[in-house]
Amino acid sequence: MADAYMTGLRWLARRELSEAQVRARLARRAFDTEEIDSALARLRSERAVDDGRTAIACARTEAHVKRHGRRRVLRQLNAIGIANDLAGAAVDEVFGGLDEDLLIRQAIDRRVSHGQSLDEPASIRRVHRYLLTQGFDPHRVSAAIRDRTKNAGHDEER
Repeated sequence: MADAYMTGLRWLARRELSEAQVRARLARRAFDTEEIDSALARLRSERAVDDGRTAIACARTEAHVKRHGRRRVLRQLNAIGIANDLAGAAVDEVFGGLDEDLLIRQAIDRRVSHGQSLDEPASIRRVHRYLLTQGFDPHRVSAAIRDRTKNAGHDEER
């Protein structure tokens, strides 16, 4: 039977995991608490597990690949066991170089290109709700939808 350290190291060789994720997985594998604590201490000392690094990697994936907003990224980091201070710092770092308004406009464009219109109040509410679930700021979402529907009206007049 493999020891907890080697098992955790194998998982971390494949992908970044938070300390809480490694702890939970080792517990599911029925390693005892003392062995888990020892393995995590060694993994931390060797920097194989690093919640700061994991937070940045996860935040980048959520923002750049999955195109989620700041709030959803923060929720995801908390869900994988990253401490609030580390999660907040990672989100600030990743979103510091992103234009969130552009992300919202792109998300609206994707919804419209997939058949969702902004012609009726019900469809506008659906797009608004979708953008909120993606983690975007409600005020920015409202402003982007207002701007989009206003510009759509001007485009039709031409």
